[in-house]
Amino acid sequence: MRKTQRKEAYMTFETSLENTNISEHVLVCISSSPTNRKIIEEAAELAKAFHASFTALYVAKSQEDNIPAEDKARLQSNIRYAEDKGAAITTVVAENIPFAIAEFARVSGVTKIVIGRSNTKRYHFWEKQTVTEQLISIAPNIDIYIIPDSKTNNKIERNSRFAEQIIPTWKDLLITVVILISMTVVGICFSMLGFTESNIITVYILGTLLNAILTQSHFCSLISSFGSVMLFNFFFTEPRLTFHVFEPGYSFTFIIMMIAALLTGSLAYRLKDIARESAKSAYHTKVLFDTNQLLQKKRTAEEILNVMANQVILLLDKDVIIYSVEDGALGDGYIYAHDKDGARTLYTDHEEDDVVRWVLENKKRAGATTKVFPRAKCLYLAIRINGTIFGIMGIRVEKKVLNSFEYSILLSILGECSLALENLDNEKAKEEASIVAQNEKLRANILRTISHDLRTPLTSISGNASNLCSHYKVLDDETREQIFSDIYDDSEWLIQLVENLLSVTRFENGEMQISKSLEVLDDVVDEAVKHIDRNKDEHVVKVVRSDDLVVADMDAKLITQVIINLVNNAIKYTQKGSEIKISYGVQNDLVYLSVSDNGPGMDENMKEHAFDMFYTGPNKVADGKRSMGLGLALCKSVVEAHGGKIEILDNIPSGCIITFYLKKGDIYIDE
Repeated sequence: MRKTQRKEAYMTFETSLENTNISEHVLVCISSSPTNRKIIEEAAELAKAFHASFTALYVAKSQEDNIPAEDKARLQSNIRYAEDKGAAITTVVAENIPFAIAEFARVSGVTKIVIGRSNTKRYHFWEKQTVTEQLISIAPNIDIYIIPDSKTNNKIERNSRFAEQIIPTWKDLLITVVILISMTVVGICFSMLGFTESNIITVYILGTLLNAILTQSHFCSLISSFGSVMLFNFFFTEPRLTFHVFEPGYSFTFIIMMIAALLTGSLAYRLKDIARESAKSAYHTKVLFDTNQLLQKKRTAEEILNVMANQVILLLDKDVIIYSVEDGALGDGYIYAHDKDGARTLYTDHEEDDVVRWVLENKKRAGATTKVFPRAKCLYLAIRINGTIFGIMGIRVEKKVLNSFEYSILLSILGECSLALENLDNEKAKEEASIVAQNEKLRANILRTISHDLRTPLTSISGNASNLCSHYKVLDDETREQIFSDIYDDSEWLIQLVENLLSVTRFENGEMQISKSLEVLDDVVDEAVKHIDRNKDEHVVKVVRSDDLVVADMDAKLITQVIINLVNNAIKYTQKGSEIKISYGVQNDLVYLSVSDNGPGMDENMKEHAFDMFYTGPNKVADGKRSMGLGLALCKSVVEAHGGKIEILDNIPSGCIITFYLKKGDIYIDE
C-alpha cells in the first residue's frame, strides 16, 4: 500500500512536467508531525511542476489549540518551512478536520491536495475512518496525493506470512471469543423465541464467517468452527449444559456443522487471498500502463532511461545505477538516488566494472543475490531485446532477494524500456534513410537541371556572342540591339535560376539565416518590380497599393525574391497581354500580399503539387524556356520560415491568385 500511494504521487508529478496549467492550485495540509516537512517539500515540487498557486492549510480544533509544547514548536517550524517554499499560510478552526479541508478546497478553487498518511491501518468496519479516508469520500472531484508520514518495511517474507496465517495474535483470539459468545447469546434468544435448531446452526455458521473476515489467522477459523460445534452441543442439545447427547442423529449434525463451518471459513480466507492477489495484479497493470504512457512521450534514449529509473525507484525504493551501451561499447554509469527524487549523478566507482562487463558479454543477470559475483553491491540486469543490449541497470538490493511479484514487475519495466529504445532506433534509422533518399533525389534533380535545363540559355548566349564577334560590323544596329537583348534576357534568367537554386539548397541543408526586421511593404514591392522579368512589357502589371501604411516583420531580401518569383511565374504561364495584379494590405493581425492573373489557371492536381520542388505541371511555358519548378517551392520555404503561410485560389472567371501571409509589425511614434 505504501508503494502504491507513493507511486501515485510521484507518477502524477512526473507526467505533469509536460502538461502544465496556470489555473492549478495545490493545497498542502500542515501538522505537527515530525515528517510533515517531507509532505510540504513534495507539495512544493508539485506546485512548481504545474506552475500552480501554492497554499498551506492548518486546521486547529480550537482557537487556543492546546497541544504539547514540543508539538507546537514543531508545528511552527513546519509552517515556517512552508513559507520558505513559497506557500501562502492559512489557518482555520474546525472540529471536523476532513470537512474543513474539503470546504476550504472548494471555496479556494483547489485542484490538488497533498496530505500525509500514517501507517496505521483500519482492520475492522467499526473502527473510525482515518482523516485521509474521510477526505477522499468528502472530496471525490479533487486530486488527492497521499504521502506516507514515515518509512516502514511493507515487504512480507514467506516465514512471517506463514506465522501471520497460523499463529494467532491476542487481538484475533479476543475477536474469536467475542464472536462465539455473541453467537451463543443470539442462539439462546432464538431458542427462547421458539426457533428451530437449524436456525441456531445458521447463526453459528454466520459467526464462523465473520470470524474469518475479521481475523488474520487461519487457526482462529479452526477454533471458531470447533468452538461453534461444542457450544451448540453444550447449550442446545439434550441433555443441555453437558457435552453428552441422547439423539444418535446429532453426531451427523455435529459433523455436518463442523464441515460447513470449516468450508465457510476457508472460503472467506480464500476470498481475502484473491482480493490481495487482485490488488497486486491491479498495481502491476497500473505500473506498466504508466510506464508505457510516459515512454511514449520521450524522444531520446536519455529520457527513456530516466523514466525507467524513476519507475524502478517507485517500485523498489532503492538506488538505481544505469550504464548506457552504444554500438556494443559500455558508457558511463549514472546513479539515481531514491532519497533525492531520483537525482541523476555521474557514477565513478569502478569496483564493479567486472560485473557490468560480464552482464554485457553474457546478457544475463549477475551481482548481489545471484551466484555470479555474489559479493557485488548491486544486482545487475541487461536492458535488452532480441539480443540487442541498450544498457545495464544495477539495483542496490542490500543483499535482500526480490520477491517474485517485484521481480516480475521489474522485468516488465525493463521490457517496456527496451522496446521503446528499439522503436527509437528504428525511427532514427527511418529518418536517416528518408534524409538520404531526399538528398539523393535533390542531387539527381539538380544534376538533371544543370545538364539539360541550363544548356538552352547557355547555348543561346554562346551563339549570340559568337555571332557578334564574327559579324559585328555587317550587322545593323537593330539586329545588334536584339542580340544584346537576348543575351541579357538569358543571363537574367540564369541569374534568377541560380539564386533560386542556391536558396533552395540552403533551406534544405538548414543553412539559410533569416534576419527579420520591421519593413514597409511598399518599399519591398517597389524593389521587386524593378527586377521582374523583362517580358513584363508584354503583360499588364499593376500594383494596387494599400491606403494605410503596411509594416511587416520580415527579411526584406528574401520576401523581395518571393514577390519576384510569384510575378515571374505568372508571366511565364499566362498569355501575352494578360493582366497581373499585385495587391497587399492588413487582415486582422496579419499582412497579406496577393499576385493574381487572368491566365489559364490551375486545376486541383496542379494546386496540390504546385509548391513541390521540381514540379512544372502540364501547362506550357509562354516564353518557350523550360521551368525548373523551384520558384514556388522556394516561396513556400521562405514564407513558412517567417512563420507565415501561402495558398493558391481560383481567380474568377479565369486565372489564379497566390497569396502569402506574414505577421504584422507595429510602429510606435513617440510624439
